[in-house]
Amino acid sequence: MVLKLIGFSKHVIFSFIKTIILLILNFILHKADSGCNNSVTTSLVQFPPNEVLISLQSQVLDGHLSLKDNEDAAKDFGNIHHFPPLAVLHPKSVSDISRTIKHVFEKGSDSELKIAARGHGHSLQGQSQAHEGLVIKMESLQGHEMKIHSGEFPYVDVSGGELWINILHETLKHGLAPKSWTDYLHLTVGGTLSNAGISGQAFKHGPQINNIFQLEVVTGKGEVVTCSENRNADLFHGVLGGLGQFGIITRARISLESAPKRVKWIRVLYSDFSLFTRDQEYLISLKDTFDYIEGFVIINRTGILNSWRLSFDPKDPLQASQFNSDGKTFYCLEMAKYFNPDEVEVVNQGVDHLLSQLSYIPPTLFLSEVSYVEFLDRVHVSEKKLRAQGLWEVHHPWLNLLIPRSEIHDFAEVVFGHILKDTSNGPILIYPVNQTRWNSKTSLVTPEEDVFYLVAFLSSAVPFSTGENSLEYILNQNKRILDFCSHAQLNVKQYLPHYSTQEEWQAHFGSQWGAFVERKRAYDPLALLAPGHKIFQKAMSTFI
Repeated sequence: MVLKLIGFSKHVIFSFIKTIILLILNFILHKADSGCNNSVTTSLVQFPPNEVLISLQSQVLDGHLSLKDNEDAAKDFGNIHHFPPLAVLHPKSVSDISRTIKHVFEKGSDSELKIAARGHGHSLQGQSQAHEGLVIKMESLQGHEMKIHSGEFPYVDVSGGELWINILHETLKHGLAPKSWTDYLHLTVGGTLSNAGISGQAFKHGPQINNIFQLEVVTGKGEVVTCSENRNADLFHGVLGGLGQFGIITRARISLESAPKRVKWIRVLYSDFSLFTRDQEYLISLKDTFDYIEGFVIINRTGILNSWRLSFDPKDPLQASQFNSDGKTFYCLEMAKYFNPDEVEVVNQGVDHLLSQLSYIPPTLFLSEVSYVEFLDRVHVSEKKLRAQGLWEVHHPWLNLLIPRSEIHDFAEVVFGHILKDTSNGPILIYPVNQTRWNSKTSLVTPEEDVFYLVAFLSSAVPFSTGENSLEYILNQNKRILDFCSHAQLNVKQYLPHYSTQEEWQAHFGSQWGAFVERKRAYDPLALLAPGHKIFQKAMSTFI
């Protein structure tokens, strides 16, 4: 009866008693050892994850620790891996996160418990999961007051668990907005900054990690550290693009600019890849150019999984069948120009001039005018349509690559001309960015050329499907692409990288690997954080 009132199962009570016995035994052994030797000794008794969790329940938290109903934390957007955690922390304060990590850290290397921060769960290969570990649900930190500074260098201070869409709506009240975005805004700040945060503005402003003034980070030791370019700079640069390996971002100070009200949204088609890339590279080289530039590859197929990101108007020529009948591969150049209502005439002239310099297929020009919010939140509209048809929570075996400009034509010839000649299972993005806009001090690894391309294969596979629409087929297709890059010795880097071995990770980071290891040793020496990446499997004291 007492057990039922407390709410503990017999298993939990037994584990608790076992923990007490182990602690007593450890204390006795430690005292006996210290009687013979005054030096500090390591623990002789291991603490399995469930024992650590039981001890965590004694911690005073503003939020709460959940030991059941944690199925959501066992999956992610990729929907390929499902690793259930033992517990989920729902923090209401930064101290909840700090206290929890510090408690696990103090158990030492004998604790097997790993910790993963989960934002909106948009990882692809289980990176936000922690098998039999602890998941920290960062969205629980949402709702904390955003502090907006509108001085000479405007910025907003936000929680690491805040969604970018909420930041957009709040900053617009002050006539301001962040400079750089991702295509999908329903992601957390900490999640995108741990990778990079890339969209069609990156050629101009760099990725999101280039537009951060300051961070608050909880390290793998449980320490709360404020860092910036001039304060704890090593941690600041390490965390940005650091895949969650050095700490959990709990707050960020994001650079802002004046926000426009309207957007001219333009799309044109090419049948010649050389003309397509030439025009893209020309546009990003100009000082006075569009505010957003992206591209798509369209391979002889339409359908909702292939065109959900391409349709922005019923009259869009990309819906027209005349471009599918002959089996050609087409390339779509998408551009946007921001403006305010009193700038219409000047903007129209500027857009007309830029378009006159391009070599697209004239009949395919399509121009629309929408609000700034409508443009930035365009993918969410498609998400709602896919959810209504049961096509959102499917497998997403995405592959994102960064490819040097000098190698993009060789890549396109084989991949678009042979590997993907007959079909694609989702949108394929392709657009160039300027290396000069990217901060080389961060943990993000890019090709070493002035201009490189993001090529993203955003494939979808409906569960239980077969043939070309199956998960197995798409994964094999991705492998063929990666194998080609390897055999052709292309200097390609994965964005949102996924590898199975430490050797592969070492090759990925290349000359930066040594610095990456040292940062891990400094800020997460027990390798508690972000286990889903499989970069470090052991405590740094055992790492060679």
